Amino acid sequence: MVRRIQLRVSLKEESKPNILLKKTAKYLSEDEKNITIKVLRKSIDARKPKIYFNYKMEVYINEKPSPAADYEFKYLDVSKAKEVHIVGFGPAGMWAALRCLELGYKPIVLERGNNVKDRRRDLKAINQDHIVNEDSNYCFGEGGAGTYSDGKLYTRSLKRGDVRRIFESLVHHGATEEILVDAHPHIGTNKLPKIVQNIREAIISHGGEVHFNTRLTNFTVKNNKIESLQLQNGNEMKVNRVILATGHSARDIYYLLNDKKISLKAKSFAMGVRVEHPQHIIDSIQYHCSGDRNELLPAAAYSLVEQVKNRGVYSFCMCPGGFIVPAATAPGEVVVNGMSPSKRNNKFANSGIVVEINVDEDLYKYERFGVLKGLEYQKDLERLAFTAGGRTQTAPAQRLTDFVDGKLSADLNPTSYQPGLNSAPLHSLLPKLIGGKLRQGFKAFGDKMKGYYTAEANIVGVESRTSSPVNIPRTEKLEHPEIEGLFPCGEGGGYAGGIVSAAMDGERCAEAAIAGL
Repeated sequence: MVRRIQLRVSLKEESKPNILLKKTAKYLSEDEKNITIKVLRKSIDARKPKIYFNYKMEVYINEKPSPAADYEFKYLDVSKAKEVHIVGFGPAGMWAALRCLELGYKPIVLERGNNVKDRRRDLKAINQDHIVNEDSNYCFGEGGAGTYSDGKLYTRSLKRGDVRRIFESLVHHGATEEILVDAHPHIGTNKLPKIVQNIREAIISHGGEVHFNTRLTNFTVKNNKIESLQLQNGNEMKVNRVILATGHSARDIYYLLNDKKISLKAKSFAMGVRVEHPQHIIDSIQYHCSGDRNELLPAAAYSLVEQVKNRGVYSFCMCPGGFIVPAATAPGEVVVNGMSPSKRNNKFANSGIVVEINVDEDLYKYERFGVLKGLEYQKDLERLAFTAGGRTQTAPAQRLTDFVDGKLSADLNPTSYQPGLNSAPLHSLLPKLIGGKLRQGFKAFGDKMKGYYTAEANIVGVESRTSSPVNIPRTEKLEHPEIEGLFPCGEGGGYAGGIVSAAMDGERCAEAAIAGL
């Protein structure tokens, strides 16, 4: 017999050995020897001072449990199969390639950046020497922006594909099975590189190809059909189907499409800053504790949203126990993002706090740029941050309370941001569209989370790459309406917002591209 049950376990009970088995046996009035537990979901309820762990479980009574995996990933030998070209090797490109293997087609992946091992040198250069490699950085390179991130797997895109399938694929390639259970699963920046490498090795071992340091610079269209790709190294590739999975920071692709008068659309997005607190402050707020949190509890996270003058102000990519990192993709700009190791054991918590920007109403001064107006607005703020930071990767920053009060910070708090911070009047430098709403938003967040609004927090500018400001349109068949054989995909096309949604979109685009071959 199989029963599905839910149990609550107190923080004190959680530390006891075999507590789930004991509580389950008591709940079902069964002998412990007769039952086997399979945890389906685990979450923490910290809304009140007494903290509970919530468990959703399948209980097998006098029988063996079913296999943990719902999917088998059987990759075929595609060395002599029909080809599908994939531009970009972030989550969308990776899962597009894996899906090709399952369906018996040969993926040929073109990635502008370095492999995950060599990419570390590029990250060291930007962190320590303030040198930005335009092709290999925190956004570009094997695994895309997702490789060096928290590895958060939360998504709202439940209608776009099977989330469970992506999670199990990650486990298949080396992630722990905990991601199948945790209510807010994450992998960690220390573990993601090996998983990404395993995916690449699977592709190559089954006959696919992955080419690094291979940037797309142009393409040829004949009779409204994509015919060939021109690469920075001077090579040209004849193509039939192209999945364009270049990510939200590949601005050269938007310029290329626009110059060729290929349809694009301006898209609303969000921009703001990163706010960084000592982790113990967030722990004390969320777990109602003073001093160190209980060792059974993970570093506390938060999610905040406020409406300010009909625009959303909200937290984005919150990284408990994490680091702020330099995410610029070109010289002359400063962009910040966040990441966390798997243990989330750094002493800082950081999160993007961003303002919704309506591309049709808010950027009237940028209308001359047409569909690229949001992109140009992003660039202006990133150049402003570069200048205010001191014209290196040092980032402009301000104490949170000083930002809201409108005064320059005499000094700044310690930070996880390795290139360093420079005190700057972000309250006056940021456009009113963003800065004014952020100041009101922070006050509201302080009311919602007592202790959040504090001089012990820094804000760091700018958080500008939340999503693509450009949409590359596609039909119901996921193909560009004007170019046969071109399939815009993932975050760069405006169809995803994170690792899981991008991976799901990659699978869908692979299926769509293959359908016509």
